[in-house]
Amino acid sequence: MNQSRSLTYISWAANCSRSDHTARELGGSSHMVYWEAIGSSLLTIWLKYLDQAFRTWRILLKERPSVVFVMAPPPFAPLIVLPYCLIFGASLVIDAHSGAFVNRRWRYFQWLQHWLCRRAVTTIVHNEHLKQLVEEHGGHAILVTDVPVRFEQTERYTLSSGFNVAVVCSFAPDEPIAEILAAASRLPGIRFYVTGNPKHLDADLKRSIPANVTLTGFLPDGAYGSLLQNADVVMSLTKQDHTMLRGAWEAAYQGTPVVISDWPLLRAAFDTGAVHVDNSPDGIAQGILEIQRNQARYREGARALMHRKEQRWQATRDAIIARMPAPPAT
Repeated sequence: MNQSRSLTYISWAANCSRSDHTARELGGSSHMVYWEAIGSSLLTIWLKYLDQAFRTWRILLKERPSVVFVMAPPPFAPLIVLPYCLIFGASLVIDAHSGAFVNRRWRYFQWLQHWLCRRAVTTIVHNEHLKQLVEEHGGHAILVTDVPVRFEQTERYTLSSGFNVAVVCSFAPDEPIAEILAAASRLPGIRFYVTGNPKHLDADLKRSIPANVTLTGFLPDGAYGSLLQNADVVMSLTKQDHTMLRGAWEAAYQGTPVVISDWPLLRAAFDTGAVHVDNSPDGIAQGILEIQRNQARYREGARALMHRKEQRWQATRDAIIARMPAPPAT
């Protein structure tokens, strides 16, 4: 990006790895603005958002960007940034994750989400279904299925000497955690490394974790990147359609094969180097065994997918930049 055009990416989410990668690719700064300690109950959420709004404006007034990317959900993050853009003539870009449109938590705020999308120069969405949804409500949308993920080799995560599966999850309601653990119990000779904060794991499931499953906890970028790069397969699953799985495309950019849920969106996005499963314990176990039996073929397919994704991103990056006003002459 031209150095005379400044970009700031704001995320009100506990994990802003996507925003970090997007900002890095577009030449801007990335900020996670999140007050985790206070929680998100009905009694505390208003105080949490008030604090995050104050910190967001402090960042914007310090950096004075001409383009602001904001992750949604929640829709209140772009709502807070919009006045800055109107006052200082900056461009608003909304990076709308699937949850902004399909999660039950935000269904009562769809009117606000679409109102904000109409005022943004563009809304980044992750599948064709959401692109059509934004455009039907008068907004402009750009389809970005994924952004290149480049991990710095700052830390190595130690794996077993056998066949290793990295399971990327956050213990969210749409993830088939019980089925994953059941599949692991049927494959005692394979080691599973399950990422995410284990405090969000159901207590009953935590007591029944098989011996071949390691809960890694939330990993720093260096260790997480090492896990994805050196695992034999990365697994990322969802029970919810129209959801692009970040863990799967992070793995794809490392050239690592994936086991992924069998949804039309994901089948089209991962057409090589991947096994698509039905989220059942048997289906998950069979998918892992398929890659174990044909490791070289799936690794080759994953590397081919990585190269295609890199080429597609260059065209997408140009399309995003084209939506932004030209930077001032220097």
